[in-house]
Amino acid sequence: MKEKFKYFFNNNARPKILIVGDLILDEYIWGEVNRISPEAPVPVLETRSENLALGGAANVANNLVGLGCEVHLCGAIGQDEKGDKLLQMIHERAIQTEGIFRFVHRPTTSKIRIIAHSQQILRIDKEDNRPITEETEKKLIQYINQIIPGVDGIICSDYHKGILTEKIIKTILRRAKKSKKAVIVDPKSSDFSLYKGATVITPNEREVARSVPIKIRDKQDLGRAAEYLLNLTQAEAVLITLGKDGMSLYQSKEEFVSIPTVAKEVFDVTGAGDTVISVFSMAVFVGFSYREAAWLANMAASVVVGKVGTAVVTLEEINEFLHQEMLHASHTVMKLAELKTIISMAKSTDKKVVLTNGCFDIIHGGHIEFLQKAKSFGDILVVGLNTDQSVRKLKGGNRPIKNEKERGDILSALKYVDYIILFDETTPEKLIREIRPDILVKGNDYKIDEVVGREIVEGYGARVELVPVVAGYSTTATLEKIMGQKVR
Repeated sequence: MKEKFKYFFNNNARPKILIVGDLILDEYIWGEVNRISPEAPVPVLETRSENLALGGAANVANNLVGLGCEVHLCGAIGQDEKGDKLLQMIHERAIQTEGIFRFVHRPTTSKIRIIAHSQQILRIDKEDNRPITEETEKKLIQYINQIIPGVDGIICSDYHKGILTEKIIKTILRRAKKSKKAVIVDPKSSDFSLYKGATVITPNEREVARSVPIKIRDKQDLGRAAEYLLNLTQAEAVLITLGKDGMSLYQSKEEFVSIPTVAKEVFDVTGAGDTVISVFSMAVFVGFSYREAAWLANMAASVVVGKVGTAVVTLEEINEFLHQEMLHASHTVMKLAELKTIISMAKSTDKKVVLTNGCFDIIHGGHIEFLQKAKSFGDILVVGLNTDQSVRKLKGGNRPIKNEKERGDILSALKYVDYIILFDETTPEKLIREIRPDILVKGNDYKIDEVVGREIVEGYGARVELVPVVAGYSTTATLEKIMGQKVR
């Protein structure tokens, strides 16, 4: 996995991607509001500037071009001035346009956004949602059948503006299956059976809620809804975007993965969904697992919502955000799969990962100094924390004094600790094999030959460091003093 991340950020080779969907012209009017109209109780915008941007499937294409991909765009626009402007902008981004056709009886879809003081205050939509003509549909289908064998993957960007008809969706899925190509769908239809056979579906929570016979009130309901969609579509995965709550990834017969948002500040969510499907799809098409791709897409979304207007994100921005924020963003107890993804990202940029472990039942000054010294050996300190069950096995039925949640919360408050992972076993051997730290740290009350896991880490070229135990500190002694009795 480490090599995949290095390849992703450092190699110029990028996938060739087909995007089929609704093309939209985004128009922005920027200004200031300093007074209320005397004609009606509405704000008066003093216009400062105006600009155009690619929207809908065109914005997905723009994101992918910004990431260095070769992009072929398939859709339709009107025989009008807005269509001319949209097509010119697509050409200027070096997006392939052989699959773009012109409507005769429909205008180009456009969205006009009014923005005052960096905040969107009004949106005006100009669109015609009537079904496309059979002639236009045939042109799109002919192009799709022709190009799919030569691309690395397909994205269906559905904005419910009429392009992704049932015939066109079935054509994409049938041709992709025959050519063994992945299809990732950003859906808008409430009838998800249309997408049966897609590889991955990427709805938001609202789209999920209106497409399943389940009332979604909590995470358990969302999980049941995802399972329903997996069965309905026979997709390999469903990635549900949750706005400020990040995203959740569901795969058949695998535990779901929750990915919290890490955005510093949200200015505008316009186009964030396009960024998610762009980065996620690109990562999947170059060989990342769905979990790894989702983490990268989450990084990208966190960058793009910090910009105003329909924006794109670059690999350099994702990489910088990843290094500066993600690797040190969470001090909470993590699941193993999430931690392994973060560690792979860290190692891909030569960060040193340090692992230590223990019960940490009553945190004292000796623990603080030990963890401070452990962190000094590398860039990221992971603490393997014995669960209550394993503490009882090691210490007896009267331990732990504090449960695993309390112990985890205390450790998470320490600035030297980056990540915490619970383990049930009495030794950390399994955890060491999974995480593969660069440095394993223990106290020097052990001899080097007594350190559990030493042979494992030295076997793959890592090392063990022994830290001097601070005299005068002991959990056992503290408990004996408090309880007035001997404890094991």
